[in-house]
Amino acid sequence: MDDGRLKRHETGFLQAALMPSADELRAYYAERYYQTGQGNYRKTYPQAERDYFDLKIAQKAFLLDRLRGGAGSGSFLDVGCGEGFALAWFKRHGWQVEGLDHSSAGIEAMHPDLLPHMRTGDLFALLDEKVSEGQHYDAVWLTHVLEHVRDPLGLFARLRGLVKQDGVLIVTVPNDGSTYQEMLLEEKFISRRFWIALPDHLAYFDGESLQRVAAETGWACREMVSDFPIDFFLLHEGSNYVEDSTKGPAAHRARIAMELFLGKQGHAAANEFYAALARVGLGRSLTCFMTPEPRGDS
Repeated sequence: MDDGRLKRHETGFLQAALMPSADELRAYYAERYYQTGQGNYRKTYPQAERDYFDLKIAQKAFLLDRLRGGAGSGSFLDVGCGEGFALAWFKRHGWQVEGLDHSSAGIEAMHPDLLPHMRTGDLFALLDEKVSEGQHYDAVWLTHVLEHVRDPLGLFARLRGLVKQDGVLIVTVPNDGSTYQEMLLEEKFISRRFWIALPDHLAYFDGESLQRVAAETGWACREMVSDFPIDFFLLHEGSNYVEDSTKGPAAHRARIAMELFLGKQGHAAANEFYAALARVGLGRSLTCFMTPEPRGDS
């Protein structure tokens, strides 16, 4: 891919060619991200969208439970907990929950009752504190965080010290830089690489590069699923929300309606569908369920 804004890391993922400093990122997330409605975060959500959030969490929790052998609830850490939807879901289902984030603004807006369950500050510093405290978790949740950090490998390495040997790390990232997106550009369905979102997103992964980064840092990817491929809408001029942003809300509503429909088929069937999509590189996001590889000195 020839785009001067990005460069390819040796493990295969793409990253910002000009990386902001740690201080610049800290200020951006602590002072602006949630407070200004940056990204996909909103002050309120319609009920259908909240149902959609809960459904996607439940589908992932179904795979988590299967990987843990039906062990039930346990300790749960959400790194970059955002507005707290995952914290709230797991707490309702009996888990002991903790969250970390740069800012508490998202939790304050959506789930203020969860404020006692979170810490704010630099994520890497907070994770180092957790490691020094000897904390270990049955499940660590990292949803739409990895693409925002300057050092994805360093983040994975820190998390390696927090997940129990029989625990699971659940990582969700945008499926960006994909061959499907490049086809859209080459065939002129889109006029630009809309998915490059600097400075919000500093790293860009597909399924292969995500698994390579995991392997480099001591993780085995046990399951991978995607979600509804909303980028399908870009093949038709009547629904191409990149070339005509007014088409975006309708595409989003259609995505939610389809996700809710698929959810009614049961978690097992829906996850099989999303796993098949992930295998062929489709889906707007990718979720990898990782377990720690045995350490060489153990």
